[in-house]
Amino acid sequence: MAAARHGAFHPLTVAAVDRLTDDSVALTLAVPPELRAAYLHAPGQHLTLRRTTDEGAEIRRTYSICSPAPRPDGPGPELLQVGVRLVEGGEFSTFAHKEIAAGDVLDVMVPAGRFVLDPAAAAPAAHYAAIVGGSGITPVMSIAATLLAARPDARFCLVRSDRTAASTMFLEDVADLKDRYPDRFQLVTVLSREEQEAGLPSGRLDQERLTALLPALLPVDEVAGWFLCGPYGLVQGAERALRGLGVERARIHEEIFHVEDTTAPARPAGVAAPAHSKVTARLDGRSGTWPVQDGESLLDAVLRARADAPYACKGGVCGTCRAFVVRGEVRMDRNFALEAEETEAGFVLACQSHPVTEEVELDFDR
Repeated sequence: MAAARHGAFHPLTVAAVDRLTDDSVALTLAVPPELRAAYLHAPGQHLTLRRTTDEGAEIRRTYSICSPAPRPDGPGPELLQVGVRLVEGGEFSTFAHKEIAAGDVLDVMVPAGRFVLDPAAAAPAAHYAAIVGGSGITPVMSIAATLLAARPDARFCLVRSDRTAASTMFLEDVADLKDRYPDRFQLVTVLSREEQEAGLPSGRLDQERLTALLPALLPVDEVAGWFLCGPYGLVQGAERALRGLGVERARIHEEIFHVEDTTAPARPAGVAAPAHSKVTARLDGRSGTWPVQDGESLLDAVLRARADAPYACKGGVCGTCRAFVVRGEVRMDRNFALEAEETEAGFVLACQSHPVTEEVELDFDR
């Protein structure tokens, strides 16, 4: 069977729409047998959903897969589930909540993302932990469920923050994990706007609070991997707390779900864009070279000739447009998706990258 095309979309039928809270739903997608190999995914990866409005505008949004990952050597998943939280003014999330119904067909990109945990690579009796906020629970649901089922010796600690109990996504699913693995799954819930009858007092999970809380919950230095997911402020506060507790950066994995300030920073002093520049890009084994217009991102330059170039948010958050810089130099405006070791190795987000040299070569296939 041929390898799945990079960033390819396929039509998938909606098998079910389940209301999770007043402002969130779970979409279950049926994968036909001939596409199951293309939708094999690692726990923690995401799907990009696409729709075209009545006016002809294309909208793409990325949602993490919350269902457990199938065996990597198996035929692939029959069903995929994602959680969609309603965002004020959000075109796709409003569409999902008000219009999508079982039987509808959605354009869905093949799985992508590197916020993942490979159970097969986990050390014996490995201990993992996650700190999540709001809809940041969705990829961690898949990570925790897959790990605990595949590795009977593994342990997982989940620290989750939500506004209220009524706004908590996948409340019953997380409780089911606790029931199935009472000795290996530790759950700590903090509500920022509501007092609980038992457990921790309400309030935000900021750096100071996490610094005091985490050593009391588990042996911080023995955790093989930390997975931080949710709003930018929570993830950054959690990272600072962990670094302050002596956790090395390589053991911390992050995925940002929401960034308040979407304004791109000004061009750094002394970094001038070349007057005439061009980009060469390799995608799905084919290469081409095109001019880059003034102020245009490298992704937009490629998209003018290759509509199949992978992207979703265009905000530097999802990482779908990740590419390797083969030649030349680029400047990234924002990066909330790539790990430090990825950027050091030469990877960039094409949607946030602009040429610094007259010629730049990108490889989307790396």
